[in-house]
Amino acid sequence: MLQKILSRVRKAVEDYNMIQDGDKVAVGVSGGKDSQLLLLAMKQLQRFLPAKFDLMAVTIDLGFQEFDRKSLQSFYESIGVEYHIEKTNIAQIVFDVRKEQNPCSLCANMKRGAMCNAAISLGCNKVAFAHHMDDVIETFLMSQVYEGRIHTFSPVTFLDRKEVTLIRPLIYTEETLVRSAVRHLCLVPIKSGCPADGSTRRQYIKDLIRDLARENRHIKANLFGAIQRARICGWKPQSKGRSGCGSSCALEQN
Repeated sequence: MLQKILSRVRKAVEDYNMIQDGDKVAVGVSGGKDSQLLLLAMKQLQRFLPAKFDLMAVTIDLGFQEFDRKSLQSFYESIGVEYHIEKTNIAQIVFDVRKEQNPCSLCANMKRGAMCNAAISLGCNKVAFAHHMDDVIETFLMSQVYEGRIHTFSPVTFLDRKEVTLIRPLIYTEETLVRSAVRHLCLVPIKSGCPADGSTRRQYIKDLIRDLARENRHIKANLFGAIQRARICGWKPQSKGRSGCGSSCALEQN
């Protein structure tokens, strides 16, 4: 099962030139199934990818009391990976200070910033996030429904101000395959403790796609293909040169 994941990860890495010799990659691990699986895949990728790179895991501790830090630490130690847990007060800012009604956007931005800063302080030049194919599609629809724009995150994004590159090696991996691999590998997801889990706009879009799939089983493949064909920034595969774009780019120009 892990081989299926690895084949998709390697194709994504090669299609978008995500990793070069000498890179030090910080894998963002929240404790969830997606990030645990990505870390395992990246560790295996080190063995046979032509480009030689260093790897470490970085977790942004948002500050939720229910977050099981000991289990996460045990997971890291069980696979023998260097790791760092960055403590923050993001949860307090989002829920107690700002009292956000739709907290996910602010939380994600703050978490991404904390992740990049932690990676830089640890000597990493790249950060790997565990966004999979379903995340790509859901973000694409959310941008249209809630923001009125055609956009989704890029496979590779270079942040000029921080001089760090974000990569997403799971973009060719469907969530159903992720779930199957997690069961096969007996991975135990570690919940963040966030009170908004399961009641977000993303969950609404996820449910909408599931309902549409009952009539059209090709809905996900069609949407993903539309993203690749629509010239959205960074989504043209290329094996040479930087395939991503700056964080401000939403739509690739002709």
